[in-house]
Amino acid sequence: MPAPIIPVLLAGGAGTRLWPVSRDSYPKQFLPLFGERSTYQETLLRVKAPMFAPPIVITGPNFHFFARRQAEEIGVDATVVIEPLRRDSGPAIAAASAVAKSRDPNAVVLALAADHIILDVEPFRATCVAGRDAAEDGRIVTFGIKPTEPKTNYGYILPGEPLGKGGVYTLQKFVEKPDAATAVRYVRDGYLWNSGNFLYRAATLLAELQRFEPDMTAAVVTAVERATNDLGFVRLQPEAFASAPQKSIDYAIMEKTDRAVVVVGNFRWSDVGSWDSFPDVLPADAHGNVVHGPAVVVDTKGSIIHADDRLAAVVGVENLVVVSTADAVMVVPRARAQEVRELVGALKSAKRPEATDHRRVHRPWGYYESIDMGERFQVKRIVVVPGGKLSLQKHQHRAEHWVVVRGTAEVTIGKESREVHENESVYIPIGSVHRLANQGKIPLELIEVQTGSYLGEDDIVRLDDIYQRS
Repeated sequence: MPAPIIPVLLAGGAGTRLWPVSRDSYPKQFLPLFGERSTYQETLLRVKAPMFAPPIVITGPNFHFFARRQAEEIGVDATVVIEPLRRDSGPAIAAASAVAKSRDPNAVVLALAADHIILDVEPFRATCVAGRDAAEDGRIVTFGIKPTEPKTNYGYILPGEPLGKGGVYTLQKFVEKPDAATAVRYVRDGYLWNSGNFLYRAATLLAELQRFEPDMTAAVVTAVERATNDLGFVRLQPEAFASAPQKSIDYAIMEKTDRAVVVVGNFRWSDVGSWDSFPDVLPADAHGNVVHGPAVVVDTKGSIIHADDRLAAVVGVENLVVVSTADAVMVVPRARAQEVRELVGALKSAKRPEATDHRRVHRPWGYYESIDMGERFQVKRIVVVPGGKLSLQKHQHRAEHWVVVRGTAEVTIGKESREVHENESVYIPIGSVHRLANQGKIPLELIEVQTGSYLGEDDIVRLDDIYQRS
């Protein structure tokens, strides 16, 4: 029986075209956009089977705790690799492949995007089986998807002659995202969508990378060899990884190598790259509307309505995308949904915090969100996961009052610690050294009222931190 395939999940993207729901501080792969679980969790479950080994996840320095926590929630033991900065998919896939090769010199790797949707799990696994022999023979197998329509937001692949059985073909051509007329011709001529998922031997991919991108190879291999263990995470050596050229895996290898082949994936797939792709994965009503969350639509056709928390009411429109969150509302024609990325760029240029940050801010210990704010006060809701512990800290300009509404808080003030239960409160004077922890089995929820002359997050002096942020 062959050794299990090692899945590699790329989970470091920003998903800016799904703003305002997906933002730099909490991107789409970790969001439950299509059900109770995130696309990252669904991807992990897709490779939770005997044919697969425990996965390797590569993500950024702000997301590794999300990645581990969400994997643990569904019973998956993942190796989480931290890339110190974004260098595109080429260095990310190469680094994770080097980690896989260190685990098994003959490792066969399945590289997957953590933010894609695949609706047919068993046909997906059957496609992995079909491509494995080619991967074992030193081929780099890319997954091509039969187009359902001439989309212009996907790259395309032209398959060549069949290689044995199982839907594996030589690969004649990679082409970039086409215009509408070219996309129609591609579909007519038998091109496939390029899904951006790959199956290969780790040694093969690294050898091809050395052949075409020796500088990238040297940087990545050094970053892996000098990686450190950081609270159970694999942290790539920052200086070495930063020296890797920023390049996608397609440009680095796939468009140059003579080892590429394509396997036809007979499963429904979407990269969910923009709001206009939601009808591909969510059902529409009788008028062609896709509605998610608390929303009411009247005399509306062909529109996508996504509401988080607040009611969205839409009347008399056609072919619009309407997205409502706690701190932002976006309206855009469906035909221009791809331009949301430019909108986010404009928001960043205007230094709008909503461009990158949610009102809910996630931390290794849980999250907080601002409820209200005035000139000398701020009210926050704080949730601490079981086992979570905030840093031992003090503030120079504010006092805090905590009211526990769920669970039991372990509160340290100065040298004294005590438990604070539901419906109890505690006061933290300005300058007091303090800490909050949840030693219980359920999430701890409390309301924090801050008062003082300055309420910014940079008024935190960390004295000790189990997450090594001090």
